[in-house]
Amino acid sequence: MSYSPTVRRRRLSAALRQFRAEVGLHADEVAQRLEWTPSKVTRIERNAWKLPSVRDVRDLLDVYGIADATQREAILALTRQARQRGWWEEYKDVLGGSMPGFEAEASAILTYESLLVPGLLQTRDYAAAVFRGGQVVPDDLVDRRVDARMARQRILDRDDLPTLWAIIDEAALAKQVGGVGVMRDQIGHIIAMAARPNIAVQVVPNTIGAHAAMENAFTILQFAAPEDPTLVHVETITGDLFMEEPSQVSRYTVVYDHVRASALSADTSVTYLEDLADQLK
Repeated sequence: MSYSPTVRRRRLSAALRQFRAEVGLHADEVAQRLEWTPSKVTRIERNAWKLPSVRDVRDLLDVYGIADATQREAILALTRQARQRGWWEEYKDVLGGSMPGFEAEASAILTYESLLVPGLLQTRDYAAAVFRGGQVVPDDLVDRRVDARMARQRILDRDDLPTLWAIIDEAALAKQVGGVGVMRDQIGHIIAMAARPNIAVQVVPNTIGAHAAMENAFTILQFAAPEDPTLVHVETITGDLFMEEPSQVSRYTVVYDHVRASALSADTSVTYLEDLADQLK
């Protein structure tokens, strides 16, 4: 099973938060006992740390009275895993968010896109055209971003394959991003990927009119381990937004189910894509 330091840090923060709640200590009390600032405890529990300290975690376990050797070692092992470097660290100059880290361990990725082909299904030429857009971006930076996007797609070839369910609005497919040739190849790539047993693609036709997800694109990330709750990701111009409150996740899940029901079936969507590719010839 693949594991991600990003997911491990999130799990570690949740465990430490739970330990504190179980002993009934306030964060200020913990900070006082360890001679830390209260904000340090808060950052740890909010998963706002970059590289967890084994010593800090060991000190917290002492404060919380976690004496069982097996339990302590499990938490410390989790801390060491959380300190590892993911492949995305190589691209931290162009990958500012945590999405690749969460994708790396997700068991299921449910994505809806209204104006773009989902990143995990983009071809190199399509991605380059998206990054160039109408902006003045140096070619070397575009290439760097494209390389990072292609690296993200390697999760679709790992041993424990994640399920990818992609719902794409017809508006995204109608845009000739990069020109006719690039778009034709892109659609052909989606068709090829949809033939994989772990990938499903559905198209939302314009004919259905308004639907539940028109306001924004989003992705729902599900994980195999019960201690890793489902996460919703929304990408914005200024950065990534992650939501994990049950009420938020439930709302997005309902919206996704509604859109999935409104979309063409997986088989009909492939037929649609094949017809669209023929038109672009």
